Amino acid sequence: MSALPEPGSYRFCVAPMMEWTDRHCRFFLRLISRHARLYTEMVTSAAIVHGDRERLLGFDGFEHPVALQLGGSDPRELAESARIGEQYGYDEINLNCGCPSDRVQSGRFGACLMGEPALVARCVTAMRAAVSVPVTVKCRIGIDDRDSYEELHEFVRQIRDAGIDALVVHARKAILQGLSPKENRQVPPLSYTTVYRLKEDFGALPIAINGGISTIEQCREHLAQVDGVMLGRTAYHEPWVLSEVDRELFGDDHPAPSRHAVLESFMPYVERQLAAGVRLNAMSRHVLGLFHGSPGGRLYRRYIAENAYKRDAGCEVLRDAAALVPA
Repeated sequence: MSALPEPGSYRFCVAPMMEWTDRHCRFFLRLISRHARLYTEMVTSAAIVHGDRERLLGFDGFEHPVALQLGGSDPRELAESARIGEQYGYDEINLNCGCPSDRVQSGRFGACLMGEPALVARCVTAMRAAVSVPVTVKCRIGIDDRDSYEELHEFVRQIRDAGIDALVVHARKAILQGLSPKENRQVPPLSYTTVYRLKEDFGALPIAINGGISTIEQCREHLAQVDGVMLGRTAYHEPWVLSEVDRELFGDDHPAPSRHAVLESFMPYVERQLAAGVRLNAMSRHVLGLFHGSPGGRLYRRYIAENAYKRDAGCEVLRDAAALVPA
């Protein structure tokens, strides 16, 4: 087993989010926070082993620390994809045991794996043997009617014994039949105390909490009970919340840039990607929330939405949009 991650490395994380936390999004978020731990979208192990690895795994070194989240249930395939991820430079390999979508279930990965703790343990053991970077798991507090604390405890015990370096727990159970992925993020009630109890029972295992967290004050409250917090949609739709993370959660007093300065710092990256053939709207969609709550924020979003999709759209679209927001 590799050494445990350095203290505080899971203190604040941005969740893996399908179709959102791609390489462009992560580069942009890194401009706001130096210390937030970023996660990729889930990538299936089969896609990595058999597909276009550069398209799936390529990223900018500026994104570090960044974790690769894998989806799969075949120990050998997961071990191979973890090894490839480490070769690409990822700081952590995370196994998805929390996604509730039908498509994921049909592939026998995601939240349904919580019903097969022995299989997940075999997957972790294989991945652990293949890489030297941390191997972690993200899960729920249960699935369907299998939501007793005893079953959750046994799941965590088995994967802990298999060698995970940290655990991220979404503090809701997943309803695999009858609820959409969106409803699974909102309908099952949150139970933060369940995650706190896990930390009490597995004290040496770093545990981060996820689900319904939207403010730095809430992060502080959770950090009194667990080792880390993970924000999802708030971090995407209101990315400026990350501007408080370094100072408030990591004690890093470097001057926080302004929102306009962050957007301007994004421009060289955008120019490089445009030159490589990436369309502006593939990047601009991730900055729509930068001025959330600011005067002119709606005009800014509307201008980008109306212009970034055009074939010849470039950085001037972002600059013109930012000019609609008072400095």
